Amino acid sequence: DASHVVVSLVKNYPNYLIINLDKLDYCASLKNLETVSEKENYKFIQGDICEPDFIKQLFETEKIDIVLHFAAQTHVDLSFWHALEFTYVNVYGTNVLVAAAHEANVEKFVYVSTDEVYGGSTDKEFDESSPKCPTNPYASSKAAAECFVQSYWERYQFPVVITRSSNVYGPHQYPEKVIPKFISLLQQNRKCCIHGSGLQRRNFLYATDVVEAFLTVLKEGKPGEIYNIGTNFEMSIAQLAKELIHLIKKTSSESEMEHWMDYVKDRPTNDLRYPMNSEKMHSLGWTPKVPWKEGIRKTIEWYKENFYNWKNSEKALEPFPVTEPFAQLSGP
Repeated sequence: DASHVVVSLVKNYPNYLIINLDKLDYCASLKNLETVSEKENYKFIQGDICEPDFIKQLFETEKIDIVLHFAAQTHVDLSFWHALEFTYVNVYGTNVLVAAAHEANVEKFVYVSTDEVYGGSTDKEFDESSPKCPTNPYASSKAAAECFVQSYWERYQFPVVITRSSNVYGPHQYPEKVIPKFISLLQQNRKCCIHGSGLQRRNFLYATDVVEAFLTVLKEGKPGEIYNIGTNFEMSIAQLAKELIHLIKKTSSESEMEHWMDYVKDRPTNDLRYPMNSEKMHSLGWTPKVPWKEGIRKTIEWYKENFYNWKNSEKALEPFPVTEPFAQLSGP
């Protein structure tokens, strides 16, 4: 989550001015940045990466040395029926940003991608040279954006670095994502809604570990390279629901657990696993450190207090309709 990275940079690099550019879409909350909002080396600018004139002007007025590009539409379920909007923001927006950064001679451009560009795999691990084979509109838009970013390295030797990370969890995350969604539902005495069989497995990385990974990439990442930021910790969605029910509802009885689980129709494609090899990051000196038990405990505590940090938190908890058309015809 970008807010954790911003907070960490502001606190650890007092000599750098950290500019946080965000269009404040439905899933944004400036409350996540309250701890640094008054700091002298922090500046918030509201703006949209899809507006070329605005972005060009931003690079002309601010002396920007390094770009960390997190901005994206990321909700997979939504991407099935807002495919054009995802393409617009994730591909066109990235294009605008990388072009402006190149023109401004930025020293390093880090593009934050996802393990989902590889598509699913049940057995073999993906390394950075594995082919991209995305299976949903979100992942496809991230894969296409990667190609544009990489072309600036091929064509101009513009120093881009691409990261592909596993699912991040922890405080600050808009509760449409599976972990905060299940936590919040259970805290409101509602059932966890599980897509399909619930056997899909996901790798989960705690937010502070991901922050460390990005700081490592900023320092050590080589231009033109791709880095997998992954973890071997993996859990099925059904198992995840049970863990959270056990921790929040204080029960270990199988039948009582089942009571809090509600199986709904699956989305059109749902990759079973994204096993990633992260040796390349390990060789830069990064490994994940926060054990699941500790990370999930902190996360549960945070949502008890902070669920209403977003205006529309309630809406995030609705199970997503999955029968909508693949793409809509009207533009974004």
